[in-house]
Amino acid sequence: MSTYIIEGGHRLSGSIKPQGAKNEALEVISATLLTSEPVTIHNVPNILDVINLINLLKAMRVKVDRLSEDTYRFQADDLDEDYISSADFVARCASLRGSVLVVGPLLARLGQAYFAKPGGDKIGRRRVDTHITGLSKLGAMIAYNEDRQAYYLVSVGGLKGCYMLLDEASVTGTANIVMAAALAEGTTTIYNAACEPYVQQLCKMLVKMGVKIDGIGSNLLSITGVEKLSGADHTILPDMIEVGSFIGMAAITRSELTIKDVSYDNLGIIPDSFRRLGINLERRGDDIFIPSQESYEIETNLDGSIPTIADAPWPGLTPDLLSVMLVTATQCRGSVLIHQKMFESRLFFVDRLIDMGAQIMLCDPHRAVVIGLDHKVPLRANKMHSPDIRAGIAMLIAAMSARGVSRIDNIDQIDRGYQAIDTRLNSIGACIHRRD
Repeated sequence: MSTYIIEGGHRLSGSIKPQGAKNEALEVISATLLTSEPVTIHNVPNILDVINLINLLKAMRVKVDRLSEDTYRFQADDLDEDYISSADFVARCASLRGSVLVVGPLLARLGQAYFAKPGGDKIGRRRVDTHITGLSKLGAMIAYNEDRQAYYLVSVGGLKGCYMLLDEASVTGTANIVMAAALAEGTTTIYNAACEPYVQQLCKMLVKMGVKIDGIGSNLLSITGVEKLSGADHTILPDMIEVGSFIGMAAITRSELTIKDVSYDNLGIIPDSFRRLGINLERRGDDIFIPSQESYEIETNLDGSIPTIADAPWPGLTPDLLSVMLVTATQCRGSVLIHQKMFESRLFFVDRLIDMGAQIMLCDPHRAVVIGLDHKVPLRANKMHSPDIRAGIAMLIAAMSARGVSRIDNIDQIDRGYQAIDTRLNSIGACIHRRD
């Protein structure tokens, strides 16, 4: 188990560039299974979740060529159908959250797929009902395999397009259904579809591959399936979660920092959400500049009451940034209620922040009130254990602000979502040492 040793109190300076978007990478890499022709993907982040998904594709006999540091070519022209039905395949899928995204492509391409209960973060229950229901409406028959503890999906006579109203705007659920619909007969209409930039990017790549998709960017998608998809060339967006993480780091360490090439128009309300915490940030072309601030004050509601920052489906605030905003708020002036609606265990890491001196009241598994210390009382160093990606980066941000030397264990969780984060942050002034 790897560990970070962090010496807090160092200010950052200079500029940093976000990696490619993790969530988009998992979707578009899975989509390469839909065609036997080569697909080239640029700006692929070198993080654990993506590496594990690429290795899973290699085990399925997908040809994978790394053309440069962040560019890969995939060609799924000789899939190993025996392996895709094996116990080893199901076991590997169960340990990798992103593996849910290979189900739709495999079902559409081969007519069958296993759907293992996915692993990943320890942040509470993560429903897969939307995936299963959507694929069944396309014509998949589903049975539960007790021996392998996985659902088995099979389409007899091929998938057929239909109308469906999703019970929730699930990002991965929408992506899975869209990919399956790409090779289905006829037109599939998805209402209450997720419309995050990741889904938009997936749809744009599928259009390049020959699928007709109407409504991209909305919650009403219409996908006209084709018999065969061609190859494509695709570039992944910058990771909006990294952009938000860097904003939080700059604020809590009172640093002046420029975040380069952020694809600002795809950030939605993320910049304004940080402005609600009193953080001054400027758009400079496609960069974000955060000036050094000795203090930042949370905006109250119009009636003077404590504001709430809550996650919501896009174009609302992504839940992946609430942990970052919570730890950033610990050093603001004022109070804020953080409401994590989606995952019931994602706020439990605040106990570690409380041990560091943060003023936080955990109301229930979904809500926490943060009373900002306004940098008058620095956080204290602490020994912590990362339960998931986003809590891990929040702990790292807290440690960078704290007085003394902190330790974070189980940083493999951070590696799943952040590429060489210690090296990149050290290059702009942080003091983080990794022990493997």
